[in-house]
Amino acid sequence: MKTPAWQRKEGQNPKGGRNAAGRASLKAAGQDIKAPVKSGDNPRRASFLARMGGNPGPEYKDGEPTRLLLSLNAWGASSKADAKAKAKAISARNKK
Repeated sequence: MKTPAWQRKEGQNPKGGRNAAGRASLKAAGQDIKAPVKSGDNPRRASFLARMGGNPGPEYKDGEPTRLLLSLNAWGASSKADAKAKAKAISARNKK
């Protein structure tokens, strides 16, 4: 039996996160993953940046960016610290 696309390279975006095939295979498995919100003050973006900015683990491994850092870059953050700062700023603007 073949593993779902989200568990293979086929379902991963090389720039971080899941591609459309990966999101479709997750939906077939009962999860609803939406496409990334790469800009603006969307609350989903703030939530993602805060959550991923607090994730343990390195940003680089063997000189290469990890999937964590690639995902942060796809959502508009350059590092975990930048992600936390952007999440805080987006949340503050959304509260106004």
